[in-house]
Amino acid sequence: MSHWSLDSWRNRPVKQLPTYTDSQALVDVERQLAALPPLVFAGEIRSLKSDLARVARGEAFLLQGGDCAESFAEFSADKIRDTFKLLMQMAVVMAFSGSCPVVKVGRIAGQFAKPRSADTETVDGVELPSYRGDNINSVEFTAQARTPDPQRMLAAYHQSSSTLNLLRAFSRGGFADLHRVHQWNLGFVSQSPAHQKYEALGEQIDQALAFMAACGLTSENTPQLSETSLYTSHEALLLPYEEALTRQDSLTGGWYDCSAHMLWIGDRTRQPDHAHVEFLRGVQNPIGIKVGPTTDADDLRRLLDILNPMNEPGRINLIARMGAEKIGDYLPQLVGLVRDMGSQVVWSSDPMHGNTVKASSGYKTRSVEAILSEVKSFFEIHQAEGTHAGGVHFEMTGNHVTECVGGAYQITEAALAERYITQCDPRLNADQSLELAFMIADTLKAARK
Repeated sequence: MSHWSLDSWRNRPVKQLPTYTDSQALVDVERQLAALPPLVFAGEIRSLKSDLARVARGEAFLLQGGDCAESFAEFSADKIRDTFKLLMQMAVVMAFSGSCPVVKVGRIAGQFAKPRSADTETVDGVELPSYRGDNINSVEFTAQARTPDPQRMLAAYHQSSSTLNLLRAFSRGGFADLHRVHQWNLGFVSQSPAHQKYEALGEQIDQALAFMAACGLTSENTPQLSETSLYTSHEALLLPYEEALTRQDSLTGGWYDCSAHMLWIGDRTRQPDHAHVEFLRGVQNPIGIKVGPTTDADDLRRLLDILNPMNEPGRINLIARMGAEKIGDYLPQLVGLVRDMGSQVVWSSDPMHGNTVKASSGYKTRSVEAILSEVKSFFEIHQAEGTHAGGVHFEMTGNHVTECVGGAYQITEAALAERYITQCDPRLNADQSLELAFMIADTLKAARK
């Protein structure tokens, strides 16, 4: 393989990067970012890689979820708290009911940039650059708002820093204590079947904790009961930002992208000879690769060779995004290929992106039933191939949104307009997410039997 350097990606073909009109302003922002403290640390990244190695061996399960795209306008402590609560609820359901450790990774503290199908869009005869996420431009349809602005990378950094600060406080400051399992409930799901099942599970956890306390194991002397680990992730799309936040570890000499613990390559940027793959092959973070119906078997083999030449467990997370109607036609071949290569990878299911449709009202939406169907098929295919179904990857929110149809509330297409607030793709709300968590827990329990 050719020599890698921090900026060697700049000599490769590249897709999905914005065009900045002021190149000197971009250079100035990159220099400022490079001088700022890292958002995450090499030791934390190594811990996640170790946890993911357990997932690859079938000893744990990966839960990755959060917003399709974070925004500057919706940033608040309450929103961060509700996302944390929902991830904790889902993890507890899977871990307790499925008797399986859960590795929690949020799409948070950096998930701003979004790939687009076209560089521009036209409204009423006016053509402007496409909205690419709040760290690049703004969603408002004006020439000024849509012009890529490098200063937005600094705003994204500071919002990510604040988000991580609060997440670390929640994780280590007592909010994650299992004795608070009932307090993680979100009010708007209080009457749903998923909430009732969760309350019943909470009672079982209370009984288990009381028994453990009688045996001398309490939150005061057992940190595992009062603390948790929540890692961060985002798509490594905006390469100037990623390069600027990459640091060389003083202990190992390895390079780590300190913008997040895990990074992934999307469906539109996974070309083996292009810039995004070139950049990520040189950093030591766990790397996700989105694989879908258009994934070529030879390209996947090349990607695994390029991104994980030492076949290191915990390094690669293959995120399958097929669609409920296509997963049976495409996933078995890819799973068999990776198995026969002997590659030690995590396989996780993204049942969101392949199931996006346009409702008659014009809203993009996703069906909970289609999402559920794809997840079920994902588990069945891995069982048939003798491999591990390692995790799930959801776009979800703790907000009371109406963006995906179906679920216990039976959100209809007509109801989408009530609370459809996403700037990009439709997300599961807390009630729908909990439904899926219980289904996954039942599947994990059955698999272990």
